[in-house]
Amino acid sequence: MAKQNVAEQFVDILARAGVKRLYGVVGDSLNPVVDAIRRNSAIDWIQVRHEETAAFAAGAEAQITGKLAACAGSCGPGNLHLINGLYDAHRSMAPVLALASHIPSGEIGLGYFQETHPDRLFQECSHYSELISSPKQMPRLLQTAIQHAVGRSGVSVVALPGDVADRPAPEKAVETALVTSRPTVRPGDAEIDRLVEMIDRADRVTLFCGSGTAGAHAEVMEFAGKIKSPVGHALRGKEWIQYDNPYDVGMSGLLGYGAAYEATHECDLLILLGTDFPYTAFLPDDVMIAQVDVRPENLGRRSKLDLAVWGDVRETLRCLTPRVRTKDDRRFLDKMLKKHADALEGVVKAYTRKVDKHVPIHPEYVASVLDEVADEDAVFTVDTGMCNVWAARYISPNGRRRVIGSFSHGSMANALPMAIGAQFTDRGRQVVSMSGDGGFTMLMGDFLTLVQHDLPVKVVLFDNSALSMVELEMLVAGLPSYGTTNSNPDFAEVARACGAFGVRVEKPRHLAGALRDAFKHKGPALVDIVTDPNALSIPPKISAEMVTGFALSASKIVLDGGVGRMLQMARSNLRNVPRP
Repeated sequence: MAKQNVAEQFVDILARAGVKRLYGVVGDSLNPVVDAIRRNSAIDWIQVRHEETAAFAAGAEAQITGKLAACAGSCGPGNLHLINGLYDAHRSMAPVLALASHIPSGEIGLGYFQETHPDRLFQECSHYSELISSPKQMPRLLQTAIQHAVGRSGVSVVALPGDVADRPAPEKAVETALVTSRPTVRPGDAEIDRLVEMIDRADRVTLFCGSGTAGAHAEVMEFAGKIKSPVGHALRGKEWIQYDNPYDVGMSGLLGYGAAYEATHECDLLILLGTDFPYTAFLPDDVMIAQVDVRPENLGRRSKLDLAVWGDVRETLRCLTPRVRTKDDRRFLDKMLKKHADALEGVVKAYTRKVDKHVPIHPEYVASVLDEVADEDAVFTVDTGMCNVWAARYISPNGRRRVIGSFSHGSMANALPMAIGAQFTDRGRQVVSMSGDGGFTMLMGDFLTLVQHDLPVKVVLFDNSALSMVELEMLVAGLPSYGTTNSNPDFAEVARACGAFGVRVEKPRHLAGALRDAFKHKGPALVDIVTDPNALSIPPKISAEMVTGFALSASKIVLDGGVGRMLQMARSNLRNVPRP
């Protein structure tokens, strides 16, 4: 039997850790690893057109599956292109292993062609970033990197010189056990005791939920029902907590809607569940606050806490709910439910006023029709910018759909690359990239990746020929918009030239049919929808402090907009409010 080289051993370890594919762009320093993948049936090499796409795709795959995903870049500029997608994966707590291949080991530190120092470059966007300098070192170092990525839910980077990858692997290498899943974390009894006391003492309790409530929907609903609490959410908590929620009061923040802001400010006790909600101006400073989070570094860094609880949301609530006293007074909950329904009734009027005849097409109308036409288990990937707004307000969660985007890192051009990673996890599942024309054109080359791999991703392009979010920032700052317009082609023709399905929509009456035709198509498809560049968004509460330093500062400018099926949800919940 032929002796393994380091690259082959590297690939074998990734396969044992559950990695199914490696996204990247080939290059000389990567050649030994790519060749090892060619000869290993357990892992596929996924060729993309830009390494940034590779990192975004791996991050999306990790978010969809909850398992380790991987990407790679060749030495110098190749792996440097990974950095934006790795920042996003790291901030999204997605377990990703990045291989940064390196220049020849004997040339490191001597200013060689394409020399960088990836073990230093990626330190800020990873839990672990190290250089493999010898074959003997590789197995233990890669194991350590994998365990950092999985155990701490983030990125690990391994720098591997091409010549080291091509050397013989050490004989009798130890096959150590690999950590491929995370444990649950239960809070200490003292923290549970104090939280029970705070809840029992409070008359009005509000829950505000983030992505840390994933897998805890039933526990949150049981807890909210027992203490008669309104339940609001951040953007990353929407898909996990809004559906089948009779206590829903909407979302807070600059993308917010409904009564979440009021519910968090008018309570006696606010409990933050699994959220690192960054916009402190939307959090109260005059109510008691308790926070539950599995990451201790998140506790108290956004607001002053009266109690910090280190633990999984689900495990914490399983300990907590049986011990708190049942509250019978629904007045605060019912008041917030009524405010929520009233708030949605107010904003939906403009949306329903002849919007199906408006040209250019309202982007809100596009998102609403998309929500109705898309599959009930679809994955939506969302570009940063106004697409975030339309997804937050119109895409209805149901416990089976997924909505992922660059919600923490806030990068442009994330939707198409994320759709690639999401689609590779299940070719039979509908994946929809909600792309803006600015983000789409930034990494448009990877539309060819869809065609090359015959990935049935559906790109729904909100084409307003502008960087709308940047225009809004300028307007709020009192500046004329400048450098924000795009001169665009007919993207449907571009899609067809690439070998994909393409259709352009300029009138609302053609929208639903175009989307259905694209969704029926078995391969990649693009629907180029010409939308109104003047459609803006306004949250329920706004101040100068809230808009500083964030793209949705334009929320001070009035919008014609709505909230889609959320109004029906609110009306349904309101019907359950007891009448005197």
